[in-house]
Amino acid sequence: MAKIRDGFMGERAVVLPIPIIEDFRKTDLGSLLYITDIGFYPKASFHFRKRKKEEASQYILIYVIEGEGWFELENQRQKVSASQVFVLPKEKAHSYGSDLNNPWTIYWCHFDGGKAAFFAEGLQKPLLIPAEKDSRIEYQFKLFEEIFSTLKNGFNKENLEFSITAFFYFLGSLKYLGTFRAGTSVNEEEQQLDMVDNAIHYMRENVRKRITLKQVADYVGFSTSHFSAKFQEKTGYSPLNYHIHLKIQEACHYLDFSDMKINQISMLVGFDDPFYFTRLFGKTMGSSPSDYRKKEKG
Repeated sequence: MAKIRDGFMGERAVVLPIPIIEDFRKTDLGSLLYITDIGFYPKASFHFRKRKKEEASQYILIYVIEGEGWFELENQRQKVSASQVFVLPKEKAHSYGSDLNNPWTIYWCHFDGGKAAFFAEGLQKPLLIPAEKDSRIEYQFKLFEEIFSTLKNGFNKENLEFSITAFFYFLGSLKYLGTFRAGTSVNEEEQQLDMVDNAIHYMRENVRKRITLKQVADYVGFSTSHFSAKFQEKTGYSPLNYHIHLKIQEACHYLDFSDMKINQISMLVGFDDPFYFTRLFGKTMGSSPSDYRKKEKG
């Protein structure tokens, strides 16, 4: 039986496909800032990464929620603990890891772009985010979770642009911590899901099944032609292609956090033919499932 790797129970991660990243980097917004990987590691025992200069191709943000850890940059080691955040610069050799006795729980993100260095400046040393009255720490966590969940819902144009706009705000809340804390809390009234959001919710709930266009259209209460046109207009994808992207994203999760075989993962996300799944995965992610699994993340 396939098992989740020991010490990483509850991990969550989204890795954006290389073709999606390359296209987004060409846009006005993406040229300024873009995310390549993002995730959450709870009590990450034995978490360790070491990269040479040529392997450090993005900035890496780590926000320590609980526990302790360390990072090493330019031959200087820094200890970090709960309520501290730091950013490792790109193109510099580094290493980092979780404390063996008190492993850290972290939010993490790999990012780059024309404004990345601006936000990373000053964060090569741990920044303390003290828990005080009106500290708005929980709001920062919710903001990060919203960025994560938006990308987990797919890589359409609106999701990419919204997540990066929110990421600008998240990074700004760290760079200008005092100003952020002086601001008033944001009204977080829930908004009613529109047709497309409802459809994406249905697709996510059925990501392990094969569904038809009519089933999704019936769920949201519109004709297939009207629904398909509106969905394509908002997301840039046909409904079924969008569902395929969600399936591939689910497959990435199992490749990252389990030792299941590729044919098992293929069946789990609704593809009877593992060869077709492998071709589709490669077309979407820019690498085969086995090569993707070998890539270090976090």
